Amino acid sequence: MSLLLDTCAAIWLTNADPISDEASDALQQTRHSGEAVYVSPITAWEMGLLAARGRVSLLMTPQRWFERLLEAPGLQLSEMTPNVLIASSFLPGKLPGDPADRIIAATAREFGYKLVTRDRPLLEYAKQGHIQAIPC
Repeated sequence: MSLLLDTCAAIWLTNADPISDEASDALQQTRHSGEAVYVSPITAWEMGLLAARGRVSLLMTPQRWFERLLEAPGLQLSEMTPNVLIASSFLPGKLPGDPADRIIAATAREFGYKLVTRDRPLLEYAKQGHIQAIPC
């Protein structure tokens, strides 16, 4: 199964911060199987907001950070289709309030990705059985 990195997971991986054994194993297994690890275009938007609000400190522009992220071996940009955007408005269950989280959840559902995240609302959404997630 292909993986989708939430923005927080993408940040921790680019910073070489420690992640859970389960997430590390899933990333290695996905790479070894030849499947892709995906990142959503909404992560670029979130990084721009985080940088603009001073919540992350980058040594480069958010645009360059995102470009470098996509240069990582095995990492690919996920589609953010109109269907995903519309589906984010009609997700089942108790929904995450953050629009970006909703788009991430809809992306995982639409393409059958397993989400790698530390985001509590997304992990709670996974516990409801609407997406698959690995805590990182």
